[in-house]
Amino acid sequence: MRGHRGIGAIAACFLLAGCAVVQGPPPETYDLTAPRDFSGRVGGTRAQLLIANPSSVSVLDSERIVLRPDPYVVTYLKGAQWTDKLPKLLQTRIIEAFENTGNVRAVGRPGEGLLIDYQLVLDIRNFEVDTSSGLAQVLISAKVMNDRNGRVLATRQIGGQASVSGNDKDEMIAALDAASQAAIDQLVRWTLSRI
Repeated sequence: MRGHRGIGAIAACFLLAGCAVVQGPPPETYDLTAPRDFSGRVGGTRAQLLIANPSSVSVLDSERIVLRPDPYVVTYLKGAQWTDKLPKLLQTRIIEAFENTGNVRAVGRPGEGLLIDYQLVLDIRNFEVDTSSGLAQVLISAKVMNDRNGRVLATRQIGGQASVSGNDKDEMIAALDAASQAAIDQLVRWTLSRI
């Protein structure tokens, strides 16, 4: 009996070791950046703003980077991932962008204990590289809501696009970052003009 258990344990070790070898190298991890330069006219507010957790379809609610080879097919960029799930990463960069304006009393996320005046409710509609057109595309549906009475003050779909200069991973990520920055810049300016 003992011999059979020992052989079983050794076989299990080999199987586990084989699984580790098959996985390959870990994916490269990429980050997004928040707009820093808000030159020109940017509104300001003494209000406190909550950036709600963005919603999205499940294909976007992950660390994986989305490619769309045609309108009905979604794939992922092989060997690459975001630093966090996309909705959380985008929420963090939006908060950072509001802070970078220097024109907001306070901005934060749920659970930080802010006495909220307004909420920015977001739904990520697109965040992908359209490989057929060579464009990185970001589209966000946004609602500014008065937190005290639940009234929606304004809604808008905000987007950004950037050309992808090749098929390289780094070029695709750079284009997604540029499209994201363009959308976030518009989002910040629009929100501050509404509160």
